[in-house]
Amino acid sequence: MPTLAEQLIKSFHALGVRYVFGIPGGPSIPYLDAMRSNGIEFILVANEQSAAIMADVFGRLTGIPGVCHATFGPGATNLSTGIGGALLDRSPVIALTTEVKDADVGRRVQMNIDHQALYQPITKRTFRMTKDNFTATVTAAFRIATSGVPGPVHIGLPADIDGEMLDSGTLIHNYEKLPFSTPDSALFRQMATLLMEAKKPVLAIGLTAVRLGLHKLLQEFVDNNNIPVVLTPMAKGVIPEDHPCYAGVLFHAKSDMVASIYRKADLVIGIGYDSIEFNYESWMPNVPLVHIDVEPVDITPDYHNIYEIIGNISDTLSFLNSLKLPEYHWDFGQIQENKAQLFQALVPVCSNFSPSDIITTLHEIVPQDTILTSDVGAHLHLLGQLWKTGEPNRFLITNGWSAMGFGIPAAIGAKLCKPSSTVICVTGDGGFLMNCGELLTARRLGLHIVVVVLCDRSLSLIDVKQKRQNMPQYGTDLYEGEYFGSDSFLGVPVLKAQDQEEMRTSLQKGLSMSGPVIIEALVDGSVYEQLVAKDYK
Repeated sequence: MPTLAEQLIKSFHALGVRYVFGIPGGPSIPYLDAMRSNGIEFILVANEQSAAIMADVFGRLTGIPGVCHATFGPGATNLSTGIGGALLDRSPVIALTTEVKDADVGRRVQMNIDHQALYQPITKRTFRMTKDNFTATVTAAFRIATSGVPGPVHIGLPADIDGEMLDSGTLIHNYEKLPFSTPDSALFRQMATLLMEAKKPVLAIGLTAVRLGLHKLLQEFVDNNNIPVVLTPMAKGVIPEDHPCYAGVLFHAKSDMVASIYRKADLVIGIGYDSIEFNYESWMPNVPLVHIDVEPVDITPDYHNIYEIIGNISDTLSFLNSLKLPEYHWDFGQIQENKAQLFQALVPVCSNFSPSDIITTLHEIVPQDTILTSDVGAHLHLLGQLWKTGEPNRFLITNGWSAMGFGIPAAIGAKLCKPSSTVICVTGDGGFLMNCGELLTARRLGLHIVVVVLCDRSLSLIDVKQKRQNMPQYGTDLYEGEYFGSDSFLGVPVLKAQDQEEMRTSLQKGLSMSGPVIIEALVDGSVYEQLVAKDYK
């Protein structure tokens, strides 16, 4: 008879899992051995937060829940930061933690905290596994993680449970993902009436549309109708930036210029719009809202004219694509001119080497199918508006959770999922410090990722916010002198870039190398003050 550890890992493999990310403890050893023998690679990380981020990215790019693992107490709390990200960035993840055996629950035992209580508010569901609930727990965990709005599920593994003997019939090969409900077709007619009567509707597309792979249906609707489109940052790629209807990204750099378009709207149609990125009321005019999503709208009571179509979004889009809509009153020459001015404003004339120069150079050189990951910071606000990506899931960020340290582990997760793609990480010097130990992980695995570190010596986004509140800069200086001070870091080559030409040279060299590469880009962060959005409405 197989052990519980063996059946768990064999079940994971049968369900599509190929990696488990984490740091083991003593009770993890039987699970590691089962992975070694059953086709799952254990990816040892430097910090458990990174394990959860890698699992998050695996879940985003494959649709199969990413799996991560941590041991008692501090391992579990480290992991929890990345698990919160999976919850609010809507990624299917299974989080495993070692828990004390039943006899020690509630006792004063080294490293013992209540993992069930820890994970309850940052997961969709948390379980404590037993021999008797094995099948129900694994099946429910995968179903819950992938159904509805995806997210993480936690499974606590008691330290003495691995050797429990299970019947061979407990191996799990599949699970039933809960289907979306069918939208109320009566609401379709109401929506059609609103679209027929509107003069200047605007489409607002969010991350749910990316997650559900709706870009082809959306592009068909946009191609056939003259309706401007605004995106949330995590929806980049759903509509290409060169499309005549593309008006810009909400919330990120210079979005006050995007506002000059959507302020004129008399109707907003939110499609797959998840307010975890940006609340409707933070930007939209007080006009009727049609909210098309899998979840009910979350908006302040001040907005009264709200029409919700909840359920399978594909059904609603198919209905929209069947309509013959009127010619609307938008001046698309003005929209194109505004977009051109927006992109021009994002690359201001600057005597020093700027973050905008970095992005311009990346566009010139990297392949079109590049996956770019970005850490949190002022540079993300710029990238979110200026970076152009041809399709969804090639710009990976955290915007629902927004934890610093996302960029490098996300790049590792992306490269493992898409080994033939070029993977670039752009991070600030502050974000780099959070999880820079993962470069050793990338080096050990031989993963070719290029990490561009924007070195401006400060937490620039906080600098901008302090200045706007008429506060002196305080508590944001990172270092004096050189950042790396060497041509390698943890055995990873460090290339320099002090101007655009040197950036070009270093990037071309970095792309031609094998294994991870760092580009230390010495930039002037003062330009962020004029780029980070000041007003959204």
